[in-house]
Amino acid sequence: MFHKELFFSTRIPAISGLLSALTILLFSTSVLAVNDNGFDLSVSSIPRSEILHGGPARDGIPALSEPKTQFAEGSAWDDSIMVIGLSIGNETRAYPVNILAHHELVNDVVGGKEILISYCPLCGTAIVFQRRLEGQLLDFGVSGLLYQSDLLMYDRQTESLWSQIKAEAVTGKLIGKRLPLLRSEMMSWGRWRKVHPTTSILSRVTGHLRNYDQQPYGDYSQVRQVYFPAPLDTRYHPKLPTLGLRTQAGQARAYPSVEILAAGGEVEEQFEGAEIRVEYDERTAVFRVQAPAEIETIQGYWFAWMAFHPKSSVYRAP
Repeated sequence: MFHKELFFSTRIPAISGLLSALTILLFSTSVLAVNDNGFDLSVSSIPRSEILHGGPARDGIPALSEPKTQFAEGSAWDDSIMVIGLSIGNETRAYPVNILAHHELVNDVVGGKEILISYCPLCGTAIVFQRRLEGQLLDFGVSGLLYQSDLLMYDRQTESLWSQIKAEAVTGKLIGKRLPLLRSEMMSWGRWRKVHPTTSILSRVTGHLRNYDQQPYGDYSQVRQVYFPAPLDTRYHPKLPTLGLRTQAGQARAYPSVEILAAGGEVEEQFEGAEIRVEYDERTAVFRVQAPAEIETIQGYWFAWMAFHPKSSVYRAP
């Protein structure tokens, strides 16, 4: 294409400048579209300069939709793997982190409710949402873009981008809208199925060729390095397991795992007038929380919680 335009411009000098300018403009627009994975970022509730390309193209990390499941008995998963588990109505289901690390999003239906299971390996955050918003059912994919090192999802109905940790649309027709969170737990598959013997679990048969016994991020959860720019609060190791509580009004409080352990493994206190209880088991690396349903709970890395909640209070052991 460039060779033809160069040849043409030597034949007709009068319009060569115009053609060159047009070529540069088209090329620049093409590059920008690739960098933005085709999303319109002209109006955004977060700084445009902080929306980064994560590497994969749009849907380069393929989300799953209503995937195959199997009952606990006879499942092909080892008891030691970590799962995201939730109960809705009379139905319980577990989602192996081994699968989520490769797909990040699962559009599913549990207990008759349409839900979205999201997992960001870069932030260690597993969050479950309702995906019916004001009567509209949304189906989500992985945009390939990041904000504060966290997954930016997009809904296929409006192509709005959603920040996973903010639980909010940051671009597009739905900008400013929030997805309701659903309470979930992260624990070993062995413990989950012991507590919930009738549970189902995601099948390895996803329709994609992936080695779900191999983690694509290696030792990322242990090292101090963060792959993409994000504010780093240096009070703790960036990847320290941390539980965060927040309200719709914006109050936030962090419970670093080391502080809970220093307090004997459990903390009981009030948060915004509500009685809460937070536990952390060092052996299993599992948080447990008791709090009113209206309080949102998010488990992830220390740096990720503080990047999104810089004014968060922090629990300190006495």
